[in-house]
Amino acid sequence: MILDPQLIAPSALKATMAQLKAEGFDFLVHLTGMDWGEEGFGVVYQLENTTTGEHRSYRTVTADREHPMLPTVSDLWEIGNIYEREVYDFFGIIFTGHPDMRRIFLREDWVGYPLRKDDKTEEQNPFKLENAELADTTTQYDVQEDGTVTTKQNIVFEEDDYVINFGPQHPSTHGVLHFRIAVEGERIKKIDPVLGYIHRSIEKINEGMTYPQTLALTERMDYLSAMQNRHALCMVIEQAMGVEVSDRVQVIRTIMDELQRIDSHLLYFSCLCQDMGATTPFLYGFRDRELVLDIFEETTGGRLIFNYNTIGGVMHDLHPNFCRRVKEFIPVMRKNLKEYHDIFTGNVIFQNRSKGVGVLTKEEVINLGCTGGTGRAAGWHNDLRKLRPYAAYDRVDFKEITFTEGDSFARYMVRLLEIEESLHIIEQLIDNIPDGATQEKMKPIIKVPEGRFYAAVESSRGQFGVYLESNGDKSPYRLHYRSVGLPLVYAMDKACRGNFIADFVTIGGTFDYIVPDVDR
Repeated sequence: MILDPQLIAPSALKATMAQLKAEGFDFLVHLTGMDWGEEGFGVVYQLENTTTGEHRSYRTVTADREHPMLPTVSDLWEIGNIYEREVYDFFGIIFTGHPDMRRIFLREDWVGYPLRKDDKTEEQNPFKLENAELADTTTQYDVQEDGTVTTKQNIVFEEDDYVINFGPQHPSTHGVLHFRIAVEGERIKKIDPVLGYIHRSIEKINEGMTYPQTLALTERMDYLSAMQNRHALCMVIEQAMGVEVSDRVQVIRTIMDELQRIDSHLLYFSCLCQDMGATTPFLYGFRDRELVLDIFEETTGGRLIFNYNTIGGVMHDLHPNFCRRVKEFIPVMRKNLKEYHDIFTGNVIFQNRSKGVGVLTKEEVINLGCTGGTGRAAGWHNDLRKLRPYAAYDRVDFKEITFTEGDSFARYMVRLLEIEESLHIIEQLIDNIPDGATQEKMKPIIKVPEGRFYAAVESSRGQFGVYLESNGDKSPYRLHYRSVGLPLVYAMDKACRGNFIADFVTIGGTFDYIVPDVDR
């Protein structure tokens, strides 16, 4: 979609946002930090009314480049807490009223703000091998009635808290992720996530790349949504340029996205089983996932990273065996899904460890921005394939799987039942792939018209969005990704509080976050 954000003065921002929240814009889709050069630093806000589906965007700018400050919205939308910390970390914008202005990805001793256009990162930050100090206090900035700014210190943990370090090398964090967990006896009292161990500065690197070059990095964030992530980036560039891909490409992309969803959910099932001590279903899941990877490999040459979607189409046509192998896979997968339920879903130990554990309500998942299966497990209808159909999703019939319990068992069941729906979607398309070009003719050097654009897809874990701001050049002025996993990691604190420390692995496993997508 083309974004035309309404400009709001910083002095009017808080009142305007509070009014929008009262009017039903309960989902803060994302906020994107910006450096607009001489105009100043600012933020682009994207909001959605989950009842009506209306989407609105706003932006605000502060001209003070020395001490940029904007009012916080974290007291209106809880997910704003970690989004604003990300903006502070990379742009140095201080959000007044925010209770926790610590860096979230970079070291506390980092000098500068790397997404500023004039930042001298390499000059200011020599390579360091020593461990970074973690901050246990944070500064809150408050604006008084006379306009003066006061500060106060907030603490992360109480002095007598017993804090356990979970990660960054624990196998059940599914990546290099560090949680500091305060416990009271065996109960979790508070969780503080420490991120950035595998941050690769993808958004900064993109500013020096041509548009075709940016595609490869997109797949390397959530590598279990590689097809879908690249699909989203291609979509936003194509929409910005007014490029329409053929019906054949739309159907191929849809089938590939659903095969990717099956691939991801099978790994989700396998790893969750392994984390909880069930080795046999772990092997079953990987056995079936190999069938999907074989199909991918024959057409794309890749099993994890595919480089298949391109701006204007796909890299090449489907392999001659593709349709046959997909049709052979569908009944095998349906049969094997019954095995999963027999051996694991119905297991009394699993049910006792997942039902009523890690509960989030519908209001909480919306406030925390937890899209995808985590949101649908709590009753939030957020599937973009239904809400804003793209590719060929308006041509197929499928169910949006939702539950109301919002617990670990519901999150698990959403994924298993979504595999069945993905098979149903593929079944409707596999014999109806239309003829047509697989690649539209593009200019040797791709330039995107000046403007602001946003596109999102329903990735394996939820809404993966791409915000693109272009000044008409061959490289993006700003390319920002709405991480699916960042809200999920942030929500672990609320979902785990009051539960046993032994439940932490179950809850985290059912949230299904991917760490490279969180760090980017």
